Amino acid sequence: MIVLKATQDKVLAVLQSVAGIVERRHTLPILANVLIRKTGNALQLTTSDLEIQIRTTAELGGDTGDFTTTVGARKLIDILRTMPGDQTVSLESQQSKLMLKGGKSRFTLQSLPAEDFPLVQESAAFGPVFAVPQKTLKDLLGQVSFAMAVQDIRYYLNGILFVAEGKTLSLVATDGHRLAFASATLDVEVPKQEVILPRKTVIELQRLLSDAGGENQPHIEMQFANNQAKFTFGGMEFVTKLVEGKFPDYNRVIPKNHKNSITLGRAPLLASLQRTAIMTSDKFKGVRLNLEPGTLRVASNNAEQEEAVDELDIDYGGDTIEIGFNVTYLIDALANMGQDMVKVELSDGNSSALMTIPDNDSFKYVVMPMRI
Repeated sequence: MIVLKATQDKVLAVLQSVAGIVERRHTLPILANVLIRKTGNALQLTTSDLEIQIRTTAELGGDTGDFTTTVGARKLIDILRTMPGDQTVSLESQQSKLMLKGGKSRFTLQSLPAEDFPLVQESAAFGPVFAVPQKTLKDLLGQVSFAMAVQDIRYYLNGILFVAEGKTLSLVATDGHRLAFASATLDVEVPKQEVILPRKTVIELQRLLSDAGGENQPHIEMQFANNQAKFTFGGMEFVTKLVEGKFPDYNRVIPKNHKNSITLGRAPLLASLQRTAIMTSDKFKGVRLNLEPGTLRVASNNAEQEEAVDELDIDYGGDTIEIGFNVTYLIDALANMGQDMVKVELSDGNSSALMTIPDNDSFKYVVMPMRI
C-alpha cells in the first residue's frame, strides 16, 4: 500500500510539526517513532514522549484505505531533508517495513507495530474551551519564557504559570532570581483557571505557533483539566501533562511604589549592558549600576583586573543608588521586549528592581540584586 505520495516540502513540513518532542535516545525504543495512521484519504501522525502527545492530520495522497504502523521519526526527517523540495516522494508498506522512494533513491525502513505505541490517556474532565490568537500567545510566551528555571529541584519553577480569569490571560515565569509577568486581554470571558505548563511544552508551542497578525489571524483553542492541558491549532492537537505543585505568589514578589524611577531608551541601555558584560567573568556575571541625578553609570570588572565603564545621560532627579545585578538577567529581559522605552524602578541598593513598559501594565520584570 502507498501510504503517502506528495512533494518533499509538504511531507517534511507535516513530519517536522510533530517531531519536535521526539527524543533520539529513549528507554522505550518505540517512542523514537512516529505513529502513522491512514484512514481513507486522511493521514494522521502522532508522536509522544509519555508526557506530551502531538497529533496532526493531513492529506498527502497515496492509496485510500486503512493502515497503521510506526517508523523512526528522526531518520525519516533526516532522509527527506537530503531531497529537493519539489521532488515527489512516496512511502509504501512492505510486510513489516516501509519503503521511502524519491527520484532514483530507495530507503527501506524498519517499522514497529502500531499497537505497541503508548498513547497518552486523555483526561475525561477538561474545562471549557477558549480561544486566543496564536500570535497573542506566542508573544506572551516570548516575553516570559526566558525566566523559566532549568532543571530546578523546585520542579514547579521549570515551566510557566498560566492564569486565565475574566478577560485576562497572564503568564508568569520565575527561577527564584528573577520573575517575568506578561498579560493580554481576551475577546471572551473565561472561568478562572491556573495551571503550570512544563518547560518542554512551552518550547514546543513557541516553535509551532504562528505569528501571523491581521484580521483573519489563526487562533489556538485551549482546554485545561487538573493534570492535563489540550491545545488545538492549525490542524494539530497537542496534549500535555501539567506540572503539579504550588507556584509562588507572584503578586507578592512584584514590588509596589518604588520611590525612584527612570525611563530611558531600551536599545541604548541594552547596548551599554552588552558592552559592559564583555568584561565580566564567566562565573560571576556581575555589573554595577550607579544612579545619580542626570547619569546612569554601568561598570564591570574581572579577575584579570580589567574593567569597563559606560555612562548614559538620563532624566533623573532621585536618590543616588549603587546596585549590582547579574547582567544576563537584565539583557534577557531587554532583548525580549519590543518597545522603544523601558522604565526601571528602584528603592535602594538592596531591594529588587522592577522593569516595566511606560504607561503599560501588561509586562513586569522583577530582578533581585546581587552583591558585588
